[in-house]
Amino acid sequence: MTDKNAVVVIGGTSVFGKGIAAHYAAQGRPVILSSRELDRAQAAAAEVGGATTGIALDLTHPHDIAAALAGVGPVDRLILVSIYRDDNKVKDYNVDEALRLVTLKLVGFTEVIHQLAGRMPADSSIVMFGGLAKDRPYPGSTTITTVNGGVMTMTHTLAIELAPTRVNAIHSGIVGDSPYWAGRPAGTLDPTIARTPLGRLVTVDEVVDAVIFLLENRGVTGVNLRVDGGWMLK
Repeated sequence: MTDKNAVVVIGGTSVFGKGIAAHYAAQGRPVILSSRELDRAQAAAAEVGGATTGIALDLTHPHDIAAALAGVGPVDRLILVSIYRDDNKVKDYNVDEALRLVTLKLVGFTEVIHQLAGRMPADSSIVMFGGLAKDRPYPGSTTITTVNGGVMTMTHTLAIELAPTRVNAIHSGIVGDSPYWAGRPAGTLDPTIARTPLGRLVTVDEVVDAVIFLLENRGVTGVNLRVDGGWMLK
């Protein structure tokens, strides 16, 4: 057992969520990670080890979030990792998919913070996951571009409203060794690599390290940090 405040990772079964959870579990911190399915959350918690617990929480059902988090607290690190990929072209617009994505991040993220803010001490910190579709749209990205732009501006408003609790966001480029991208056919990502100053794609570990920096550096708040190997420069 530990008397330290908890680290909560919403969307903790992703490679990013598990990486963040593992960092804090290795420090002996109690970690709570979530998934929509309890079995997945518990399996991920067992994989992370330490004092890690899995809970079920679905950001697309915001009215149920309070009950899901009822037993959680106090908390001093909150990470909202949940990612929902959307390809929703206007000519074939899927309203249900759009509502799911908008609810997940803009309402779901905010409701989690609403529920936990009263259980977070003044020196706590929050990191939300956005994405670079906010800066570099593509056909079918209208909803995700808009939502990630919303995460960017939420970072500003929440950093002011919740101060001195720090609120930041991470916006990664293509993460080459993540499950979503690693299996792509050879050569598919070569054009992206060619326009990236580092000459390679960023890695899961680099994104996790950036999240830890935002969580722990006490001089940083209201920041939307790109981790893209310089991709947005070219």
